[in-house]
Amino acid sequence: MSNHLRNEETPPAHVALVTGASRGVGRGVALSLLASGFRVYGSGRSIEQADLPQEIRRQRCDHLNDDETAGVFDVIRSGSSGLDLLVNCAWGGYEKMVEDGKFTWAAPFWEQPAHRWTGMMDAGVRAAFVCSAQAARMMTPRRRGLIVNISFWAAQRHLGNTIYGIAKAATDKMTSDMAVELQPFGIPVISLYPGLVRTESVLEAAKSGVFDVATSESPEFIGRVINALFHDPNLLARTGQVLVAAAVAKELGIVDVDGTSPPALSLADI
Repeated sequence: MSNHLRNEETPPAHVALVTGASRGVGRGVALSLLASGFRVYGSGRSIEQADLPQEIRRQRCDHLNDDETAGVFDVIRSGSSGLDLLVNCAWGGYEKMVEDGKFTWAAPFWEQPAHRWTGMMDAGVRAAFVCSAQAARMMTPRRRGLIVNISFWAAQRHLGNTIYGIAKAATDKMTSDMAVELQPFGIPVISLYPGLVRTESVLEAAKSGVFDVATSESPEFIGRVINALFHDPNLLARTGQVLVAAAVAKELGIVDVDGTSPPALSLADI
């Protein structure tokens, strides 16, 4: 009887860490992965106040602080058999876009406030690097796992802010080079581009006509795509690549939460 019961046991859930899960894309990814059966850890500076279900294991963390980041991974080590998926969503680049009544985000690079470099390069690129290094130390002994870096088209053309382009280009190059070093361990690394996502800030801006959200994506959509990629038996063939979430969704038969298929944008559409 005991052997029979053991065979019928539900296999342990895959373990995922989503950084920057307090809001926006990160929150949507965390919700999607939870709905797909992952045990989800979510980190962020304001994660304790985030609108998230109690099943998501909240880890308060400022990813500018390496000790706090290390502490998140220590919690995962102590509470699970390993880490299967890391999604790097932490990003401070959209904070303080308006200062003293002036929209400084789109200012020329010589007029950019210093905090924007910190928000994009340190809280974004560097945080992803440090988290990926921590994840690789957990994944390589087991020779399995997936690292996803959320990036965007600013890596390939100017989109209103020079630091933005630098950060996203650095993210894509980081993905490419990490993939080379993790290839022998069978661990893929990808950059994933969302489309226009109905985040809190986008919906607020849409009220004043800044965005047309008619063909936008829910924050959960990219999480659905990540789940599908995670379970794709041919995923390692994509390692090091830049993938457009909506294009992957069409290929793998994934739809948004409302049943729609967001358009797959190309560089010409941006």
